[in-house]
Amino acid sequence: MRGIRKIAILCTAALAILLGAEKISAQQDPMYVQYFDNMLVVNPGFAGSKAEGRMLLVSRNQWVSVTGAPVTHSLSYTTPLKNKNIGLGFSFMNDKIGPQQQTGVYFDYSYFLEVSEKYRMGMGLKGGVSFYRAALTGLNPINPDPIFSKDIYKNFLPNLGVGLYMFSDKTYFGISIPKLIQNTITSDDYETGYVLKEKIHFYYVMGGQFKLAEDFDLKTSSMIKIVKNAPISADITALAGFREKLWVGGMVRYRSAFGVIAQFQATEKMVIGYTYELPIQQISNFSNGTHEIMFGYNINIFK
Repeated sequence: MRGIRKIAILCTAALAILLGAEKISAQQDPMYVQYFDNMLVVNPGFAGSKAEGRMLLVSRNQWVSVTGAPVTHSLSYTTPLKNKNIGLGFSFMNDKIGPQQQTGVYFDYSYFLEVSEKYRMGMGLKGGVSFYRAALTGLNPINPDPIFSKDIYKNFLPNLGVGLYMFSDKTYFGISIPKLIQNTITSDDYETGYVLKEKIHFYYVMGGQFKLAEDFDLKTSSMIKIVKNAPISADITALAGFREKLWVGGMVRYRSAFGVIAQFQATEKMVIGYTYELPIQQISNFSNGTHEIMFGYNINIFK
């Protein structure tokens, strides 16, 4: 217990430093509910932390029935390299919001250290590129600006990320910044005030799995996301599981949304998950909710 308490204090202290650095602009990274299975997208230290390699496919359709609402698809794979204390990861993401579309391809590397008898720490690096497009010619603004006469293409936006991921068989803590470079996106053909800059996102995650009874377990997880000039995003999820086959629970995002989650371990290697989320903001008057589907499969590419 003393080791766990020290780890929690260190992670909380690091979070406090990040919180005090600056006031929290809009959040740009994709949002997931089942992030506890899709951790590679936000923390490269997660790469290879599981005993087996895992492929994960996530599809999220946010605020159904709202025109131009976010639609996100991601494919990731992570695997340990046996006897080398090394983990590797790969992720592909496509995120579309209104006329904007961003596609990213990233690779992850982590090195593991033995922190104690129960805990290991993954020190991760992330590197890759994003491809950005804004289909401005399809818009019909009330006050036309020359920028809307041509689409914006940015075909090479390189970035780097870092992360620490501390874990045992049942609990985990993590701090990460998946993008360190604030790339600027604007039109090269016109002088305009419309400028988009990639913002630095800070992530703090924490969770665990606990035995309730012989056939019942409880999985809890939380994530805090911090972006300059944007409200802090805080998620809490809890899932109750029967014989680690069927998991049912819920999630709450502070002042934003709540929802229900169900996951089914179809086979020893295959898991399927679904989330239905409802916003609690004014958008709830126009939205039919958010659907998120997850499919995971354990496969070892590197023997």
